[in-house]
Amino acid sequence: MQGLLGEERRKAILRSLRTDEGTLSQDYLAAARGVLHELVTVPGLIRSLPLERKPGSYARNLLAGDDEVSVWAMVWGEGSATSIHDHHCSCCFGVISGAVTETWYRAINATEAVPTGEQQREAGYVACMLPSGPNIHRMRNFGPGEAISIHIYGFDHRTHASSIETEYTAIGEASIPHLPVHAAELQLRG
Repeated sequence: MQGLLGEERRKAILRSLRTDEGTLSQDYLAAARGVLHELVTVPGLIRSLPLERKPGSYARNLLAGDDEVSVWAMVWGEGSATSIHDHHCSCCFGVISGAVTETWYRAINATEAVPTGEQQREAGYVACMLPSGPNIHRMRNFGPGEAISIHIYGFDHRTHASSIETEYTAIGEASIPHLPVHAAELQLRG
């Protein structure tokens, strides 16, 4: 599967994500942030693609991928959420439209985690993290309407089903601190 982007655009994105140090370097994170900034500033490019949608859930749409990276458009139906999870690879994302809420967690054992903070991510937001972790989080769309985000993962989509390393169950979800966020905020974690 080549992805939904045209051949030239797909090749250009994959070329710009190539670094001599691979997908676990600061150079790679800078390249991924650059690609995401480019894509979030032209949201019409992604919104014009024939993206799969799953009402009440989220749908992953492969845009481009090779043996080192995969680039996905995620369409978040209102009320959709990921599991609480950590990643086995680098994980970068940018919000194209709508808003998603990211909640961070701290593991208390191998299967349970407690929330440590939460922020709404709006159109234009970009973040990147290495799997130096822990980088445990959950993404949700509380609405109204759908949201679209782009995710760049440092893994070959043909050999891994997803970027998720470990899934957790939440303990004490009632008291999550809400932190302020700016629409064009850039955050580096990891």
